[in-house]
Amino acid sequence: MPNLDGRSLELQTAMADVATEVHAVLDRLVPDGGGETGEARLAAAMRYAVLGGGKRLRPFLVVESASLFKVAPMAALRVAAAVEMLHTYSLIHDDLPAMDDAELRRGRPTVHRMYDEATAILAGDALLTRAFEVLADPAVHGDPGVRIELVKELAQAAGIAGMCGGQMMDLQAETESLPLEIGAITRLQRLKTGAIIAFSCEAGAILGKAAPQLRHALNAYAHDLGLAFQIADDLLDIEGSAAETGKDTGKDSAANKATFVSILGVERARAQALLLADQACQHLDPFGAAADRLRDVARFVIERKS
Repeated sequence: MPNLDGRSLELQTAMADVATEVHAVLDRLVPDGGGETGEARLAAAMRYAVLGGGKRLRPFLVVESASLFKVAPMAALRVAAAVEMLHTYSLIHDDLPAMDDAELRRGRPTVHRMYDEATAILAGDALLTRAFEVLADPAVHGDPGVRIELVKELAQAAGIAGMCGGQMMDLQAETESLPLEIGAITRLQRLKTGAIIAFSCEAGAILGKAAPQLRHALNAYAHDLGLAFQIADDLLDIEGSAAETGKDTGKDSAANKATFVSILGVERARAQALLLADQACQHLDPFGAAADRLRDVARFVIERKS
């Protein structure tokens, strides 16, 4: 694991720069609707959610993985924007009363609190479908085969074999009080959180038509990174505050949810996150120094405060 002390400012600057660029692309790709119509209200809710800040970690992973294969920056940014649309849709729906019933997201009222539940559902639906519309556009890549691969892989990462499947497992465990062992929680989080992170890391390789072994290396990196990220999230739910994280905290323990922390304890969970971050970095050996920022991200996800 690299010592991030000397590079933390560079990483923060790079992430902020990508966040600014992705914000500009999202601003262009998510319409304002215009006028006073129902479309305008829906568009306003979509823009409220997707332009409301956040770490933009997944878009950063897209851009950084694409840089390894000399992909055109705007192509990478459009894919990054599509990932952020899909991620934001998942947050909107996750915050709904039927799911986590959250009041805060990114330091602001959740979409259903700011608007209403029906508008929030439709805003999430519209962002999800817009994400695939963006990926299918020739502006992303001139080869339709590449665009189809992006659409297919993101659909799999978001669906029953990915994020949605993991969310269902999480809800079922909570509502039916099913005891989960560490293996089940690992699988749950690999689907719920890790699948979209994996797509974000592999997207650059897809755009760059990379060799299978390099794509596999990025997938392995993403697997360990995603689990480290989730353990850090579980720790923040216990140790963080709403002011720091920008969202409600303490909800997992209040709901008696099985998490990495509830099973392993705080110190073992923190040690496991560090081990996973180390493993993630080792998977990047084929890329040499070109992947240093991705190595720094592995440290960032376990040290972050939000």
